[in-house]
Amino acid sequence: MSLSQRDKNIINDIRKFRVMDTNSVAELHFHNCKNPSASACNVLLRLMRLGHIKRLRGYSPYLYMLNESKMKQDSNKIPHFLELLNVYKEIRSIEEPRIFQVEPRYEHVRPDIFSIFLKTPFYIEVQRSIYSDEEMTKKLNRYEQLFESGIIADETWQPKGKAPVFPYILIITDSRYNIRNDYPFKVFQAGSITEFMNIVKPQPEYKPVVKSENGTIKIKV
Repeated sequence: MSLSQRDKNIINDIRKFRVMDTNSVAELHFHNCKNPSASACNVLLRLMRLGHIKRLRGYSPYLYMLNESKMKQDSNKIPHFLELLNVYKEIRSIEEPRIFQVEPRYEHVRPDIFSIFLKTPFYIEVQRSIYSDEEMTKKLNRYEQLFESGIIADETWQPKGKAPVFPYILIITDSRYNIRNDYPFKVFQAGSITEFMNIVKPQPEYKPVVKSENGTIKIKV
């Protein structure tokens, strides 16, 4: 049985994120349907019967992986990959990212995510478990090794005809780490993509409102 383009897109997303829940499949691929959840369930069941994906039991909503996935159904990596999926959905609510890669491999470090959105490259670390400051420093030092290696200058996404750029480091965390301020790249910490956007978005200029002697309201400039 031939696959539709949407079938292929769903399979590709499950491959990219390693694991996906029914609700996310419905949100990303069936949002224009009258009943996205029911439509997603029907297609996922068909893809499962065709042998492309498998369902992980014991989860609500159901989770799906590729049939050939070697990850165990009770792997402690599953919640982590679902967190990365949630980051993608949050970025996508702002704009469709130009690039979104899960766990790209480098010699020195393996980021959780590499993404380009709002015309800006980011390495994103989703750190929901608690790290010590020492552990976080070791991780950021590996990014510094990546910076010093110079290999990022050869990435295909680098701007043409301009000096190469190194991505910002964005740590999505419920904690706050003491981070050196002398890294050769910018490091941000935020609880979510939404919180990060609120941190970096331009703030409106403050113009205090005062009363004049005759009681009228004026804005002081």
